[in-house]
Amino acid sequence: MPTRVFAIANQKGGVGKTTTSINLAAYLANAGRKTLVIDLDPQSNTTTGMGMDAHHVGNSVYEVLVTDGLPVEAAIKQDMRPNLSLLPAKVDLYAAEIELVYLNDREYRLKNALAPIKDRYDFILIDCPPSLGLLTVNSLTAADGVILPLQCEYFALEGMQQLLKTIKLVRDRLNPRIDLFGVVLTMYDPRTKLGNEVVKEVRDHFSAQVFSTLIGRNVRLSEAPSYGLTILEHDARSPGAMAYKALAEEVIERADAMVGVTSHA
Repeated sequence: MPTRVFAIANQKGGVGKTTTSINLAAYLANAGRKTLVIDLDPQSNTTTGMGMDAHHVGNSVYEVLVTDGLPVEAAIKQDMRPNLSLLPAKVDLYAAEIELVYLNDREYRLKNALAPIKDRYDFILIDCPPSLGLLTVNSLTAADGVILPLQCEYFALEGMQQLLKTIKLVRDRLNPRIDLFGVVLTMYDPRTKLGNEVVKEVRDHFSAQVFSTLIGRNVRLSEAPSYGLTILEHDARSPGAMAYKALAEEVIERADAMVGVTSHA
């Protein structure tokens, strides 16, 4: 299977981007798929959530983006877990939004950096910041598709149209292959009427793109990053772990099916 690169994006904060990046990657790797996670959020939560001190990572995605000639291998932390590697972030990444404005090929810096090593992985997941600035544009330019975490709460769909417009803009101008790969419904509480209404509304509007798996609110999911652990390591029997295992299976199945469609086109 060719490498699949997915931007995990939503300009709203607190919707489960980092939780999804870490735990989806963990279960893709556990399924035997070589997986690279890229922390493109200056808050560095994916980096710390995978057990690294974001203040002492050495070379990071920041240096890769702004330093001409620095190979991405110099920053990737290889095989932090079996089949799972990390391109970490640190606080310096906040400066990249400004510095990228003045660099050549500013929208393509991440894509160009990944090109020499891309085929070493089955999946590359990019955890995007909660904005639609140059960092997110770099992610969308480098990606094959977008995985959109959407919380099952009031205003869930507010702002989603802006992200879809940005995807279309990037597709028209920078990356003709980018599209919405799938919507992940997060923070689902089956006891609430609102949660069930949001699920129904999203499935009515985006039926083909919405994953069947619902990521519920789960204390163990919230705890895991504070220990620098994935949910697979923290509590593999928890409902959160079972949900991300099921999501990984859906992602693999959908990605494999798309390759099949492409190969027969």
